[in-house]
Amino acid sequence: MRRSDRSETGRTLVETVREALRDQIASGSYPPGARLPSEARMTQEFGVSRTVVREAISSLRADGLVEPRQGAGVFVLAPPAPVALPFQNIDFVRISSMIELLELRTAVEADAAALAAQRRSPAQEEKIIDCLREVERAAKAGEVTADADFALHLAIAEATNNPRFGDFLSMIGSNLIPRKALADTETEPVAREYLDVISAEHQQIVGAILDGDEDAARATMRQHLKGSQARYRALLRSSSVGKV
Repeated sequence: MRRSDRSETGRTLVETVREALRDQIASGSYPPGARLPSEARMTQEFGVSRTVVREAISSLRADGLVEPRQGAGVFVLAPPAPVALPFQNIDFVRISSMIELLELRTAVEADAAALAAQRRSPAQEEKIIDCLREVERAAKAGEVTADADFALHLAIAEATNNPRFGDFLSMIGSNLIPRKALADTETEPVAREYLDVISAEHQQIVGAILDGDEDAARATMRQHLKGSQARYRALLRSSSVGKV
């Protein structure tokens, strides 16, 4: 590219014009529905050729900011309506919402555990073990365990070496750990018996992964999450009976 095709900032002239127009649109100088200046006027304003202006407009069009209309000019488009992100309307206090999430997690995390058993690296094994120890340490100390529990499940997902599994868990966040929604807070710890059951299930899952036993890893993770489903369904039934 010729030196004269770049501005003093190192940007190409097309980039300079494009960003200037983008800033003007964002600031409201050209609101939605407004017509941009003619090519001739913009060549004078920016001191560039018509080709540069056309390429800058083409780039803005590709970004959905403007729309050229035959014989009328180039018009600013209204910004698109924001796309609702998944898992943003979950009521983590409702038992039914937790059951829905647990069903989804069972389908995803059972296979994640199986893949982790196949694909984990020594470093990932070490991270899984460290996370398991942290969950157990927090439980024995009477501390909140939900975040440590989430870190363990995330470490297993990452050990699949398929980033989509980790992305899925991260998108939901640590609220996917059921007891964080209904207990396990600074003022309402989870019952010791429940944590003992969870600890045993975690150990079985991690053991299967470290042994490279794909089938056992899938089965133990599935059993772990199905068990949580069963506990929450029992809680849902008992709360419903109490309201009748």
